[in-house]
Amino acid sequence: MKKIGFLMMLMFFLLAFPGMSQAASGGTHIFLDGVELEQPSQAQAGNVKGNVMVPLRVIIESLGYDVNWEQKTGVVTIRQGDKNLQLTVGSSKASVDGKDVNLSASPLLQNNSTMVPLRFVGEQTGLKVSWDNETKSAHLYSPDGGAAGTVVPGRGSSSPENGAGEVSQLEEGGTGEEDTYIPGASNGTDTPPVTDIGYINGISFGENRLMISASHGIEANVFTMSAPNRLVVDIPNVTFADTFKDSHQLDSTLRGQFAVTDYPEVSQVRYSLFSSNPSTVRVVVDLNQASQFQVTNAGDGLVIVDLAATSSTPVEQPGSSGKPLVVIDAGHGGSAPGAISISNKKEKDFALAVALKVDQLLQQEAGLDYVLTRTTDATLSLEDRAKMANDLNATVFVSIHGNSVDAKTSPSGTETYYSRDESIPFANVMHKHLVEATGLPDRKVRYKSLHVTRETKMPAVLLEVGYLKHKTDEALMYSEDFQQRVAASIVAGIKEYVGM
Repeated sequence: MKKIGFLMMLMFFLLAFPGMSQAASGGTHIFLDGVELEQPSQAQAGNVKGNVMVPLRVIIESLGYDVNWEQKTGVVTIRQGDKNLQLTVGSSKASVDGKDVNLSASPLLQNNSTMVPLRFVGEQTGLKVSWDNETKSAHLYSPDGGAAGTVVPGRGSSSPENGAGEVSQLEEGGTGEEDTYIPGASNGTDTPPVTDIGYINGISFGENRLMISASHGIEANVFTMSAPNRLVVDIPNVTFADTFKDSHQLDSTLRGQFAVTDYPEVSQVRYSLFSSNPSTVRVVVDLNQASQFQVTNAGDGLVIVDLAATSSTPVEQPGSSGKPLVVIDAGHGGSAPGAISISNKKEKDFALAVALKVDQLLQQEAGLDYVLTRTTDATLSLEDRAKMANDLNATVFVSIHGNSVDAKTSPSGTETYYSRDESIPFANVMHKHLVEATGLPDRKVRYKSLHVTRETKMPAVLLEVGYLKHKTDEALMYSEDFQQRVAASIVAGIKEYVGM
């Protein structure tokens, strides 16, 4: 029976992660301080859904760690001196010296070898790591390892076959320079590993500005290219944060894009892990015409590339009637229920209930005009919500939501989100009033690239009033008194911001 259970588990992982067998068939390599390690022929390093997975035992035993595999429980224990690591096949949590650590991907079993995220190996062993997708090679450097010059990392491309990340976009008449020249980065020469790797948290475009948010201060090299017209931003020594794909398109080759509307000069924004040595993220703005730009680096991880100063787009003045116009957006609706609460209530119902209470209060404010994106359980796309606010030339935009996380224990508290720096003052005012009304823990004003707050042209916020998976938060959120307090706080925040 145990043998049958093991075979079923093995079949599950082979079916769930077919990319591993495909990666192995092409032949991959693992180098430790320039020396190639021998891998099991049927369990080789590979890229699975954007995460580089490597055979744990090959690396760990090469470093002198003891490894123990418990087949019955699927637990792998790694020890060296006082250090103790535990991982479980199929679980996204690991234990490091008794403390829980989240993994970017769950360990998986491939032909009786445990495959783990390369990043985890680096973080927990002190190794510096990189992945060359062109040569299918993982490079690991110990703090006192061999000279970097003994390692041959290849061209450092993140694309499987086409060279650098943007070459497929140049086949229609581009110059080719976009995929062969990386200012300040490596194009085939050996580069010592960088110890302080940053993470790109968000990329957005609004108000004719490209905004890039990182985990800490970054240096961006910005330049333009022609035939076709493009604005290129290279950011060395960074990669995409694990949470980036939660709000952005990101495929298995670590490339993505989003369309830009309402700005005639710009058609889309593309991004990729352009180089792995050093790790470099490239962001490309596809332009419909040549354009000048101005770069602002706030030094706190936010880089803004402003095209607005030279834009020919006519700027409409909000509030032409003389009254501030407010758009209230009840999140989700119709076929999109949103998050499901701990007692199976729907986020869309909470959001609409609060929005309708805001409606009642705004009817008493003669100095404000307002519109609700929905007043019934209607399905409304994110694009339509943003377009409605933009077409109305609204003064401010407020989206109402309930929060949720996929975790055994949900946090409690209130958060306010913005996507553009112009929205920060509005977010601060709204959050102040909202936290006072909810009485829940203050989880602060936060940045996130969300469509309705990114694509709207006016100050815009998304209110995560409380956590639907938290018992106390949920009980409050579906009570009339709490909803009324939240509605009143929204109106109070709007009035303060517009100066009423």
